[in-house]
Amino acid sequence: MFAVTALLPARTCESLASLRIPGMTVSSARAREAAGKLPPFCGVAAILRPTGDSEIKIEVWLPEARDWNGKYEATGNGGWGGSLNYGDMTSALLRGYATSSTDTGHTGGSASFAMGHPEKLIDFGYRSIHEMTIAAKQVIAAFYGNGPKLSYFAGCSSGGRQALMEAQRFPHDYDGIIAGAPTNNWTKLMVGRIWVAQAALSDPAGYIDPSQYPIIHRAVLAACDSLDGVKDGVLENPPQCHFDPAALACQDGPGPACLTKEQVQAAQKIYTPATNPVTSEEIFPAMERGSELVWKTLAGGPKPILLADDYFRYVVFENPQWDFKTLNFTSDVTKALERDKGVLTATNPDLQPFFAHGGKLIHYHGWTDQQVMPRNSIHYYESVAAANGEATANFYRLFMVPGMNHCRGGDGPDTFDMLSALEQWRERQKAPSAILASHSTDEKVDRTRPLCPYPQVSRYNGAGSTDDAANFSCAAP
Repeated sequence: MFAVTALLPARTCESLASLRIPGMTVSSARAREAAGKLPPFCGVAAILRPTGDSEIKIEVWLPEARDWNGKYEATGNGGWGGSLNYGDMTSALLRGYATSSTDTGHTGGSASFAMGHPEKLIDFGYRSIHEMTIAAKQVIAAFYGNGPKLSYFAGCSSGGRQALMEAQRFPHDYDGIIAGAPTNNWTKLMVGRIWVAQAALSDPAGYIDPSQYPIIHRAVLAACDSLDGVKDGVLENPPQCHFDPAALACQDGPGPACLTKEQVQAAQKIYTPATNPVTSEEIFPAMERGSELVWKTLAGGPKPILLADDYFRYVVFENPQWDFKTLNFTSDVTKALERDKGVLTATNPDLQPFFAHGGKLIHYHGWTDQQVMPRNSIHYYESVAAANGEATANFYRLFMVPGMNHCRGGDGPDTFDMLSALEQWRERQKAPSAILASHSTDEKVDRTRPLCPYPQVSRYNGAGSTDDAANFSCAAP
C-alpha cells in the first residue's frame, strides 16, 4: 500500500510532478485548459510498479478546486483492458468528480501479455484497480490538501467484474459501487462462450447465418411478448419464455423462413446452459430468449469471441495454436478453474466487510446481453442474499434491464443514471425503489420505463401509453 511521504497542498498542478509516493513514478502533471465540453482540470499521469514485473499506467484528473464536488469516482475497463477509459473519466469530470483510470498493467486488448507473466495477470485480475485507487486518493489529497469525502467506482463488463472484485477483496476502497453486466464469474463465463461457439460453429450444417436471426426473434416475440401484459417487442422477464426453435423446423426442405434440423439443434443448444456432460451440472447460464438479434457476437463466427479464445490460448493452455473445438467441458473446465484460483473470478458472496462501513452496491444487467449471459448476475445476487438474508436490500440492489444488450443498446430502454441513484442512496439514505430508463431513436426519446429491483418486474397499470414509465409499477413477477 502506498504512503505519501509529505502531504501538503500543491500550489500548482505542475508541482505534482515532484510528488513522491513509493512504487509510483509521475510521468507528467499538467494543467489542461477547457476544451470542447471538458472544463479545465489538472491531469496527472503515472506508472505504478507494485512488483518487479508490473507496469501499471494510470491517469488522475482533478477539477479545479472551485469545481470539485469533494468526491472521487474511479472508472472500470472493458475486455482485457489495455487502455485507459477516457470516456467515463470525462463523464465523471463533468459531474465535478476527481477521477482516475488504468490500463490494468499492459497495452492492447489481447491476453497474450499473460503468457509467462503471472504478476501481470494478477495486475489485470485485481491489483491494478486497487493500486490505482490508493495512489489516486493520495494524489487527490496532495492537490486539494485533503482526500475525497466519498469514493465511488463504476464499471460495466470487465469493469463490472472489477467493481465486484473491489467489494469482495478491498471492501474499504469505495463507499459506493456500480457493477454493470459483470464478467465476475470469469472462467465459467469463458466456458459458456465457447459452448455457444461450439454449438454454432463446429458443424457447418448447423451454422445459422445472421440474416436468419430475425426469423427466430420474431417467432420468440410471437410466442412470448404478451406474457408480460404488453406487446412492445421486448420481453420483460425472459425466463418466462420457453419458445422451442423446433417450431421453425423446415417441413419441405431448406428455405429462408425456416431452420434445418442441424440449425434447430444449434439454436436449442444456444438456449441451453453450458453443462458438464459427466455430472450434468450447469457450468454457466444460457443465452436468453429475446437475444437473437445479437447472437452474432458469440455465434456469428468464424471463431469464438476473442476474449474467450485468448483466455484459453494464453492463460489456461499457454498455447497460441489451441483450437476452441477441442475444449472438453469436464477436464478442461477443471484445469481452467485451477488455473484461475480467484485471480480473475469474483464470486465470493461475503460482502459483509463492504456493507459494514456503509457501502452501497448497485448492480445492473441487460436481459438481451450478447456477451455475458444475464442469469449470471441473478445467480450472484441470490448467493449474496442467501449469505446476508433480508438485510441484503439495505446495501445491494440488482436491476435487470429488459431489452438491453451488453452494457447498452437494444430494443429496450438502455439509458439511465445509476450514479445519481447511488449518490442518493449513499449520501441521503434514499434506497432506489425504481430507476427511470429511456430508449431513444435518432436521439429522440420514444419510450420510458421503470427499472425495478430484482426480483420485482415492471408491470403495466392497465391505462395510458405503454411508452410512458408513469403507467408502470414495480411488482412481484
